[in-house]
Order: sequence, then C-alpha cells, then structure tokens
Amino acid sequence: MKKNGRDIKPIVWTGSTVELIDQTKLPNSLETVTLTDSNQVISAIKNLKVRGAPAIGIAGACAVALAAQKIQKETVKNQPIDNNSHSLTKLEIFRQKLTSISNQIRQSRPTAINLDWAVTRMMFIMHQSDSINTTVLKLNDEASQIIKEDITANLSLSHHGSALIEKNSAVLTHCNAGALATAGHGTALGIIKSAWASGKNISVFITETRPVLQGARLTSWELSQTDIPYTLIVDSAAASLMYSGEISCVVVGADRITANGDIANKIGTYGLAIAARANNIPFYVAAPLSTIDLSINSGDKIPIEHRPAAEVTSLLGYSSALTGLTVQNMAFDITPNHLVSAVITELGIIRQPYNLNLEAMVNS
Repeated sequence: MKKNGRDIKPIVWTGSTVELIDQTKLPNSLETVTLTDSNQVISAIKNLKVRGAPAIGIAGACAVALAAQKIQKETVKNQPIDNNSHSLTKLEIFRQKLTSISNQIRQSRPTAINLDWAVTRMMFIMHQSDSINTTVLKLNDEASQIIKEDITANLSLSHHGSALIEKNSAVLTHCNAGALATAGHGTALGIIKSAWASGKNISVFITETRPVLQGARLTSWELSQTDIPYTLIVDSAAASLMYSGEISCVVVGADRITANGDIANKIGTYGLAIAARANNIPFYVAAPLSTIDLSINSGDKIPIEHRPAAEVTSLLGYSSALTGLTVQNMAFDITPNHLVSAVITELGIIRQPYNLNLEAMVNS
C-alpha cells in the first residue's frame, strides 16, 4: 500500500457485487468479502464488517442497487407481490418491492444519517425513472457516483481541516474516521493525513475506543500504512494527557450533526469534548455535508443505537465479565454544540452560530 494510505479501498462497487474489506478481521488479517445480495449487505452493516457513517451510506446505496437487480429478474417472470397485484403494472410491483427492501436497509443501523441519506437518494432515482430497466441502470450509476463524490468530499474536507492543524502539534482522534470509514482517505483521519503530507510534522494519539476497539484495531492499522508517528492510549487516559499539555487539539468524525450543531459520534466523544473544553484545547468535528441532518433540531432527537451486551462482556473471544450482568452498550453519544470549536466539511469550515451557518452551508 502507498504510504499516504489513499489506495485503501474499503468498499468497491462493481455494478453487480459489493466488495468490502472485512473490518472485523483487522488488524490481524486483511480480508475482503464479496456480497451479491442486499440481505448480505444488511448483515455486513449490522455486524460491523463495514462501518463508519459515510461507508455504511455507500453500502446502503449499493444494497439498493443489488435489490433492484434481483427484483428486476423476479418481476420479468411476472411474480405477483400479493393477491391483488394483478392490477398493478410491472413497474409498480417493482417499486413496491424495492421500497420495502430499502426501508429494511435504512433500519440496519439507526444513528448515522448517511445511511438514510443514501437510500433516500437512491429512492429518488427510482421514482424519476419510467421503466424497470432504466431504473436498474440509473441506480447502478448512482451508487458509483456516491462513491466518487465521497472520495472527492473527503479530500476537500481534509484540505480545509489541515489548515487548522498547527506544525509540530499532537492530535488526538477517537474511533476510526479514516479511509475504512469512508470510500477512501477519510474525514478526521483524512485531515491528519493531509496535515502530515503538507509538512506539518504532527504526531497522533489514538484512543483504543472500547468496546469494539476501532481505534486500536483500525486507526492504528491505517496509520501503520503511513509514516505518521502515533501512540495508542486507553480511553480513560485522554483527559490526563490533555491536562498535562500533551494534546494540541482533538479531531473526530460524526455520524449525525443536527441543525443546531449537536454531534452524534462514537461513545466517549462527549467526554473528550468536555475534557478539551476544560483544558482550552480545540475540539474539531470532521464530516461531509451528507452527515448534516437539518430535519432534527437538537441531539436529544437522534436515535441512539444500543448494541449487544457481548461486545462489552467479552474481548477478542474471551469473557471479560461475569455472566448475567446487566449491560448498557450505547454505540454513540451526543456532544452539545457549545463544546464544538468548528465543523469541517468539504465546502469549508463552519463555526458558531451553527443553527444559521450549517443551514447556509448545506443550501449553498
């Protein structure tokens, strides 16, 4: 792999299959899986084979395209969807089936808005097409276009964000918001890569990111493909390092940004934001415009995904807690907007007042 890490392609759409880096196998093994059915993609999203808000949005778009291809074959055989379907045209049958499957895709992970955004975009294509064949072709093209746009957005976002990173600084990042979480290059980690490439001689602190260890397993693996110096820390060490002056700024990704600038991101982000504010350290959030959800006014309206208890009570296949414990495993938390120094997007840097500036950027 190239030392800038840009050739990492976590998700590839071939037009008939989705090829994913299986992120559950990293860092010990670099394996890819080839998915040919929308149900396989849904399973991969739920089981974290593909993860990261932009990446699951892309996977969702590809899943819609795969579902359309399968339904096209079924509809050509004139299979009715119910006893009353004989009065429906083949196109209407096709649309009903695809809408039903698309709703299942949306629900596979509820917090990241990128998944809903991508599926909605694909549904718009469906409703604008006047035949089944045209719909299938256009959906295939749209999935490819979403991937291209994401890579372009990440590179632009990273360029804007790298301007905020000072020379010789130490950057703390949480979870994984790199190439693996996107179509390529990354958001928060993309900024770090771009800052390094511009000669700023930075170093990186990575939180392990319990309980699934996205930082320890994935971000460290990505940075190992570069020359950027990095140090892994336990999650609970971050505040102490900020207090001792070893952290210059914090850069994280986001799974949803509400109209007022509240941030949903990996559990533990809120605590990092509080510690950063207490120690006068900039706290930056990097995300493409597709992560901004203007339909929700504040973070308390964001659905928070709760994941299986086994992620907390076991580690790498070994039990790490007593059996039968009551476990609350929230995958995300909400960081209120007043703790966010800036939101970095592909169109530029957004600061307070977020309730005005986010909308202006989205509608620009």
